Amino acid sequence: MDNRFATAFVIACVLSLISTIYMAASIGTDFWYEYRSPVQENSSDLNKSLWSDFASDEADEKTYSDVLFRYNGTMGLWRRCVSIPQNIYWNNQERTESFDVVTRCTSFTLNEQFMAKFVEPGDHNTGIDLLRTYLWRCQFLLPFVSLGLMCFGALIGLCACICRSLYPAIATGILHLLAGLCTLGSVSCYVAGIELLHQKLKLPENVSGEFGWSFCLACVSAPLQFMASALFIWAAHTNQKEYTLMKAYRVA
Repeated sequence: MDNRFATAFVIACVLSLISTIYMAASIGTDFWYEYRSPVQENSSDLNKSLWSDFASDEADEKTYSDVLFRYNGTMGLWRRCVSIPQNIYWNNQERTESFDVVTRCTSFTLNEQFMAKFVEPGDHNTGIDLLRTYLWRCQFLLPFVSLGLMCFGALIGLCACICRSLYPAIATGILHLLAGLCTLGSVSCYVAGIELLHQKLKLPENVSGEFGWSFCLACVSAPLQFMASALFIWAAHTNQKEYTLMKAYRVA
């Protein structure tokens, strides 16, 4: 194996490892989107009811979105979190005198992940919004598909190292290309879904939203996957071409 191809292979492996770490961290954290709002210290019965509904497995999209807007919420792919004053009851805990803000998170159930989205969030009588429904499902599934493709590609790459051959690296490159497309698709679906949601549910006054660092990790992971794919395919294809030319020269 020529040193040029070995170097390209090693660089591709490093890029693949970094993109895998970024993608795994992105999937496992809750900062794909963040809301910024004034801290609510009002411990009224209304607020307690909102927080109780937020933690419920039966909370609809409008219910938990309203709480996210009001209480500095963050969203990941499978969890939603809010920052609440510590002096408020939560899951029947005792009241304290502290006004420190604590973060509470609730996971999206599988039923919620695949639940249909409605034209008007929270209103079941307005019909199903197919676009938002499939965008939500894709943004949840595609990152896992991407991570799975990269892990499968890593196994093929390991086989290439054991066999001391670059030929299997073509398959690894193709898998990384598909993984990059899945990551890019997930990011695009998430952006489109958030924008469509905010068109239906306007942000309250003094509340702002922005994409978080978990989302940024996914955005960075996609180009790393594409670069790793290009290096894998280039190294394998060029090495095979030079080997064929050298063999033909020796035969001649």
